[in-house]
Amino acid sequence: MDVHVLFENDELLVINKPPGLVCHPTKPDGRSSLVEWLRQRGPGSITPYLVNRLDRETSGLVLVAKNRQVAGELGRLVEQRAVEKQYLAIVHGHPAREQGRIEAPLGPSLNAPVSIMDAVRADGVPASTDYVVLCRFQRTVSPQPDPRWWPEARGMLLREPETGVADRALVSSFSLLRLQPQTGRKHQLRIHLAFLGHPVVGDKLYGGQPELYLAFVRNTLTPAQQARLILPYHALHAHTLAFAWRGRRWMFRAPLFPVFRQFLAEAGVSENVWEDRKDAPWLEPIIGS
Repeated sequence: MDVHVLFENDELLVINKPPGLVCHPTKPDGRSSLVEWLRQRGPGSITPYLVNRLDRETSGLVLVAKNRQVAGELGRLVEQRAVEKQYLAIVHGHPAREQGRIEAPLGPSLNAPVSIMDAVRADGVPASTDYVVLCRFQRTVSPQPDPRWWPEARGMLLREPETGVADRALVSSFSLLRLQPQTGRKHQLRIHLAFLGHPVVGDKLYGGQPELYLAFVRNTLTPAQQARLILPYHALHAHTLAFAWRGRRWMFRAPLFPVFRQFLAEAGVSENVWEDRKDAPWLEPIIGS
């Protein structure tokens, strides 16, 4: 597993979780999860306490306490909303405003074909997300699944059923956003961005075609469906965590994984765009780096 340890001391671990890895075991043997990786890594195994959790496809920062006391202390900070979080997201299209706040209550989706989906509902619980557009860009999107991310499609060539000719690549619009959730609801960022009209690239649930998620869990994604997703994981990354704890200001940043970094680089987007700290005054140098 491409799990990166960004910081470690006797009480705390900070992990950069790769996309596609679940935090907690979902299989009877407990394999293929971040928790199991933590239990088995190196000498002196620990009982890991995950202070925060990310969805399977969301990459980025996970705080891991090495004992129950630290887990309780950091957990209370999370409950008090004293842990500041920033995410990066690649979305479809160009938002009309350079920055803003999305305030839309969330609750279970009543008519969705997938039971785990939530939606914006007038009777839902309050949810608020701040966003800033870091850059707007265009790039060519192939009608074929990219074999770097979809190796099973290597050598395939999709063709239009009417003409038998391969579809042509298109130039599409995208934006890179920095997100700062003010609440912590399930799937909040992805739902809010879809509600804004700019779903996260690769989002199988909230990208407008939830049948892609059903095909994914059944392991039946076709090459045409893979091409529509563009990326194998939704492009949402937990980039920064900052909090005051035990008399110190702690802050951690997690580099983007290659699947997202290359998508941006191929469009000419420099890493300086999302690592520039001038427009985020609360950000401070990483402690422990």
